[in-house]
Amino acid sequence: MHFPRSSSPAVSRRLLLRAGVGAAAVAASAPLFAQTRARTLRIGYQKFNTLNILKGTGQLEKALAPAGVSVEWREFLGGSQLSEALSAGAIDFGHASDGIGVFQQASGKGLAYLAAESPYPGGVGFLVPRDSPIRSVRDLKGKKVVTGRGYNTQYVLIRALEAAGLRYEDIEPVYIVTASDTVAAYQSGSVAAIGLWDPFLAGAQVATESRLLFDGTGLSGNRTYHFAQPAFARANADTLRTVFSELRKANDWAQAHPGEVVATLAPQLKVDPKVLALATERRHYGVVALTPAIAREQQGLADVFAQLKLIPQPIAVKDAFLDLNLV
Repeated sequence: MHFPRSSSPAVSRRLLLRAGVGAAAVAASAPLFAQTRARTLRIGYQKFNTLNILKGTGQLEKALAPAGVSVEWREFLGGSQLSEALSAGAIDFGHASDGIGVFQQASGKGLAYLAAESPYPGGVGFLVPRDSPIRSVRDLKGKKVVTGRGYNTQYVLIRALEAAGLRYEDIEPVYIVTASDTVAAYQSGSVAAIGLWDPFLAGAQVATESRLLFDGTGLSGNRTYHFAQPAFARANADTLRTVFSELRKANDWAQAHPGEVVATLAPQLKVDPKVLALATERRHYGVVALTPAIAREQQGLADVFAQLKLIPQPIAVKDAFLDLNLV
């Protein structure tokens, strides 16, 4: 099957809290401009994610053209920067990791969950140098470990430490913002272990003398979530349904054609095909509707962050789930 490419797509904007407690307040506080139908959908994406694959097909632009909606694609280094752009109204729609979702809700940014991706536990993990004396999670006690504050790596690290009988306070976290900063700290020899997510995790595995200490298996679903501002999502539900319909098609294609995914995305992302092949072989593609089970999964992450006072107060994740039958 041919996987068409496109050079400049456009985006859609949307976000809305689930009907119920807190939804009315969020809608009332949303900017008035967000409550009108968008003619240009501004989509935020990160490297090697399902939106990135959809961008590569060029099919979303074709599907939205009859409705007079164009698309703009804006790449971000990480989910925290993307969620800030969403909250500021700089983009309309985008994706971020489970950890970023908790932090953005706890900070009162007013973003709503619209849908989720399939679990991807192998796509997040912690590396140590190949000749490191660290052989188990317990060996991280007292060591400097790189993670991102509110990132999926942080949650996986917390869960791994708990499973090994340690507390988060037993290690010395070193917080970074970008994957490149993480790799730089690793190569400097100043830290014992680093946490990364694909494709950067796969990139470090291919390019450095590293050993995978642990990944998210049994610790976290490591889901990606799709977000928007509530008022935008309500006003542009039809556009978003088209987005998710095309995203599902792209995901189905990617799941059935991993080799073609690598061949298509490697030049687009300027990433070594070996890196994308490693990341692709451990991934299951698929966008799914939000469910009570997914809410419970995400609530576990939120509760851990609240207990460690990484967020200012406990939150109820389901209050930020918006059910518009988009998927």
